[in-house]
Amino acid sequence: MEHFARLLKESWTLVESDRERLSGHFYARLFLLDPELRTLFPAEMSGQGDRLLEAIVTATQTVDDPESFDEYLRALGRDHRKYHVDPAHYATMGVALMDALRSTAGDDWNLEYDQAWRDAYAAISAKMMAGAENDRNPPFWHGEVLTHERVGPDTAVLTCRALQYPLPWRAGQYVSVEVPRYLPRVWRTYSVANAPNDDNVLEFHVRTPTGAGWLSGALVRRVRPGDLLRLAAPMGSMTLDRSSTRDILAVAGGVGLAPVKALVEELATYNRTRWVHVFYGARRPADLYALPGLRELVEAHPWLSVTPACSEDPDFDGERGAVSDVVTRYGPWTNHDCYVSGSARMVRATLRALAEDEVPPSRIRYDTFGNL
Repeated sequence: MEHFARLLKESWTLVESDRERLSGHFYARLFLLDPELRTLFPAEMSGQGDRLLEAIVTATQTVDDPESFDEYLRALGRDHRKYHVDPAHYATMGVALMDALRSTAGDDWNLEYDQAWRDAYAAISAKMMAGAENDRNPPFWHGEVLTHERVGPDTAVLTCRALQYPLPWRAGQYVSVEVPRYLPRVWRTYSVANAPNDDNVLEFHVRTPTGAGWLSGALVRRVRPGDLLRLAAPMGSMTLDRSSTRDILAVAGGVGLAPVKALVEELATYNRTRWVHVFYGARRPADLYALPGLRELVEAHPWLSVTPACSEDPDFDGERGAVSDVVTRYGPWTNHDCYVSGSARMVRATLRALAEDEVPPSRIRYDTFGNL
């Protein structure tokens, strides 16, 4: 297994720097092999390749961790039911993937790499198909938007109720969302910002990124109460370990607060002994949109503390600087369970800070909006 994992990671370095070419070749070959597959994808393909490659990279990087490998791929298979993917499609995608890898890597590709990827894709597709086949939930849920509040020029908080069937998520997980009225067949993942509840209501915190984010833009600017969304099966492992007795550190940046808020809400249903320290950072005070609600939680739960931080306001009445730096002024965090959520840069910096504090990697769970 170690040799197999090394071959996958080593061969990936041959194509990693040319992801755009790899993605373009894959989709061109895929649609040539089966033109009907094009109807499963959005009219505008921008970003679709990145999601594919992220899945491939995650799968190959966890192949030497069988438990994580299996769990991730079964969840990915369940998630792909929303695209109406069937077993025959997996074979076609495998042919297109191998062609794309060979073409992008060029002369440095060899038979060992080729066989490793063939074996890897066979294992990946088998586990994904098993996850899809054993899933008794619908491919996606219809959700009705209940409330929609703009909390800034580019940020909104909205709630929706999953209709027809209960949607079984855990605090800290995320779901894929589609807005069929405005952007059919375009899906993007968003963390659920509240703990599970009997009303089957999910809360989302959405920010429109600069220069991109069509779906986020629709959710922030166009969606209104009464609109229908589609919600795919929940994924993600940034969830609470209820068997742990360690205190908790949670570090959130911007709308990365969403899963942290959900974790705090779940803890509020049973926690009496674990101290929970939340560090909530943003560039400007106005971006700390959820601070009033967090302060209400602090008043209700003596085990909870919240430390806000701003990086671009020298007059902020609180901690100043990047939240990853602010965290290092407190602690130590070596004996805590740590949760980190936010932009790729913020998560990367916080993981470095926790590593310097000698927090064991097994006690750190994180969720990032973008590639690390």
